[in-house]
Parts: sequence; structure tokens; C-alpha cells
Amino acid sequence: MIHADHHNSSSLSISKAVAGILRESSIAALATLIYAREGVGAKILIDESGAQTGTFGDDELDKGVAQHAAKFLASRAEAATFGTQDFAARVSDEWRNARVLFERIESEPRVVVCGAGHVGAQLARLARLVHYRVTLIDDRADFVARERFLDCDIELISAADWCEATRAVIGASGRGVYVAVVTRGHNEDEECLRAVVEARPAYVGLIGSRRRTNIVLQRLREEGIAEERLREIRAPIGLDIHAVSPEEVALAILAEMIAVRRGGTGAPLSAWRRK
Repeated sequence: MIHADHHNSSSLSISKAVAGILRESSIAALATLIYAREGVGAKILIDESGAQTGTFGDDELDKGVAQHAAKFLASRAEAATFGTQDFAARVSDEWRNARVLFERIESEPRVVVCGAGHVGAQLARLARLVHYRVTLIDDRADFVARERFLDCDIELISAADWCEATRAVIGASGRGVYVAVVTRGHNEDEECLRAVVEARPAYVGLIGSRRRTNIVLQRLREEGIAEERLREIRAPIGLDIHAVSPEEVALAILAEMIAVRRGGTGAPLSAWRRK
């Protein structure tokens, strides 16, 4: 049985652990006991390394929760409820019909747009509409002037150096960061990508035709950037929706970012009807 004083102490420990997960741009699963004979409301936080904070008061149940957390995180679901019989077959009869809510804990996704031309500007605005944090970078100060963007939540960066500015924005880890390189030329593309491939973000795409993107990738290859890193770059960027206008191209890019984040395929949901 979990006593009140232990529950309060565990809640404080979990709160601190969650704060650490968000600060470090890591991920974790928060498991909450939502139906049971006792202990309803108890929580366990399991980070991606398997480290555990909190307990349900039963070693076998805790072990089952920790093992299932890895599968839950791999599914990319935001939340899901499971019965103990789904993941912990060896628990005692006391927990046989208990139910556990699993929730994904991670910092909100951040979109970094390199290039504030027509497509980049529209992508920044569209990404904000779906509540992503957005940073827009350009080396032309007038392209990232505040008066062009009424949404003050779009962070605007006037870059003296593309590579340094991009590196500073992404940080050492690219976890949870989605980067669109949509600059005006080959040289600018290359400078941005040099910084991006170091951090290995969750998503990186490069705008342009197959010919243009192949030229950029070949130059990076000749500089010694590993082929493994280059394969992670989605070039040309976006899903194939035959986009024409800047707004449509921005939508194609954002749709691909969302598909990567959520584990989607980009295929029509109605495809099964035509099989």
C-alpha cells in the first residue's frame, strides 16, 4: 500500500524528474494508475534509458510498467491506456484488472526555418498555427523584420553567419527539432547544413529540385560528411502534393514534419477502399 507521505514525496520526485526531461530535451513515459483496488493516482516516470522514478508499490507491476514504457515510446503515441494483463502477466490477483495510463513526456516540438523568403515565411506562420515553437533565420535583416510577422511568438534571427546562427539555434542536441533549409542559394544551403548535420535533428529537409539538392549534397560529401548523415536529409523537402504556391509548398513541408513526428506514412487514409 502507498501511504500519503510516500505519495507526496514520490510526486515531488517525479515533478523534478519531468522538469529535467524537458530541460534536457529528452523523452519519457509517465505511467499513472487510474483503476485499481488501491493506490489510484500513483505515478511512475520511465525515461528513455529505462531509469525509473516512483512506484506503484509492487515490484512485479513496476517491472512490467517499465518494460512496456519502451514499447509505448517507440509507438510515438501521445497517450494510451492499458490493462495490466496487456503487459504484466505475472502480477498478483490484486492487480489483475488494474488499468494504467501511459503519457509521453517531451518538450514541445521546435521548427527552425533557414531562409525567410516566400516559402520560409509561410512555413513559419503555418507551423505556429499548429502550435510549434518557431525560429526563422535569414542573413537579410529586412526579411526577418518584426513588422513582417504579426505573431510575436515567431523568433526572428538576423544571421551574420548562417552556420553559426543555425548551430546556436539548434544547440548541441537536435532532439525534437525540425529543420527546413529553404534559403536562396547553394552556398547558403551548404552553410546551414554543415551546422544541422552535427546536431542530427529529428527532421532536416532541403528545398530545391533533384538537381539542385544533389549538387549541395555532393559538395558536402566531398567535404567528408558521412554518407549516413547525408541520407538523413530529406531532399527535395516535403510530401508530393504537387504544390505550386509558397503556401502549398509550406504545407507540403509541414505535413512531412508532422508525419515524421507522429510516425505517419503520408498515404491517403482512404487507400484501403481502392484495394
